[in-house]
Amino acid sequence: MSRKKYKYIGIAFLSIAYAACKVPGLESRIVNKNVPVSYNNSQDTVNTAQVKWNSYFTDPYLVALIDTALKNNQELNITLQEIEIARNEARARKGEYLPFVGVKAGVGIDKAARYTNIGAMEENTEIKPGKEMPDPLPDYQLGVYANWEVDIWHKLHNATKAAMTRYLATVEGRNFVITNLVAEIANSYYELLALDNQLDIVKKNMEIQHNVLEIVKLQKEATRVTELAVRKFEAEVLKTQSLQYGIQQQITETENRINFLLARYPQPVPRDGQRFDEMIPATIHAGIPSQLLANRPDIRQAELALAAARLDVKVAKAQFYPSVGISAGIGYQAFNPSYLLRTPASMLYSVAGELVAPLVNRNAIKATYYSANAKQIQAVYNYERTILNAYVEVANQLAKINNLEKSYDLKSKQVEALTQSITISNDLFKSARADYMEVLLTQRDALESRFELIETRKQQLNAVVNIYQALGGGWN
Repeated sequence: MSRKKYKYIGIAFLSIAYAACKVPGLESRIVNKNVPVSYNNSQDTVNTAQVKWNSYFTDPYLVALIDTALKNNQELNITLQEIEIARNEARARKGEYLPFVGVKAGVGIDKAARYTNIGAMEENTEIKPGKEMPDPLPDYQLGVYANWEVDIWHKLHNATKAAMTRYLATVEGRNFVITNLVAEIANSYYELLALDNQLDIVKKNMEIQHNVLEIVKLQKEATRVTELAVRKFEAEVLKTQSLQYGIQQQITETENRINFLLARYPQPVPRDGQRFDEMIPATIHAGIPSQLLANRPDIRQAELALAAARLDVKVAKAQFYPSVGISAGIGYQAFNPSYLLRTPASMLYSVAGELVAPLVNRNAIKATYYSANAKQIQAVYNYERTILNAYVEVANQLAKINNLEKSYDLKSKQVEALTQSITISNDLFKSARADYMEVLLTQRDALESRFELIETRKQQLNAVVNIYQALGGGWN
């Protein structure tokens, strides 16, 4: 009968343990890393992203600005502290995986009430003949204790690995910040050069208009034109003069934006605006799309975040299984310091093990498990979206570089034609073969075409920066 009883108890225990360890099923999604084999049917694997930023950008002023920003930029330094936080989190997780050992020392005093079982026993207890138990009773103790959760389901190991993976993800996040910072400074610098050139064109155009205005005034005195022509030219001169103040304000704001990125207060930004027209975009080697997975920091960050989310699911799953803990302690305890280190009379020790498994009301564990899986699926979608976004960015910039090159060639011819037309219209106006409105419109069209040419060149340079960023360059 005794054997049958133990047998039934064992069966019952195993049934309860099985029920406790049962894990609910989850929805799953397999990540899709497939990308097109090429951008423009090219299998050239040479990739501009492998070029270091101080070699990609050749302007010494721009290189100096970027170098200063990488040392001082506040956002980048904030990201570095996030890396340190993630590193400490990984250290803390690793500490949970290892046994915890501590030293304990204490002093106390205890007075039991006389009319209690403990008080009554102490009243009738003698330590040795003729010497009663002290009242109140001092207590001195000194010992070492240890606690350790045996990681049989790899719960703590996976949690440590997840923390380390997130730490690596923050490192990639720093690289992504560097890539964006380099691109933002370069784009702002090229915008500054474009504004300098636009301001120079406005000043040159003002000189031309002043000369024409003087001619119109002379012709009015000769009654060849009316006061209306004089007023029209004066208005055009004033309009052009007002343009320079708007451009100067844009220059100030662009300089201050660069200074902010360099973590310094407003000051002039050194630059060479004369080289703006010479900055023809370099040849870009886009490589093949699959290289984005290795070159883009945001893709690698998303991949590491996905790996950490998968580990979180394993950690949450391990909560359904029994946990095994071991605790132990050894030391000395006595009511008198002179007895404290007497061995073995004052020595105490303990060893205990426990097995704990969730049985009833596991809703909190299930909720954590389901949430971890939902975050994992989120991470899958985010990873796929990051890859898709990277490919689209590269494809857009490649098309933009090609189209802007053709546009710049046509606008250059337009500027050349309109520049010649200014001289022609002025000569015709002097000989009374063209009216003043033709001169005004020709000058206005020429000014606008020059502005558009500079804007197109700036867009070309921005596209060169943006393709470098889109390919994953700038952080190495």
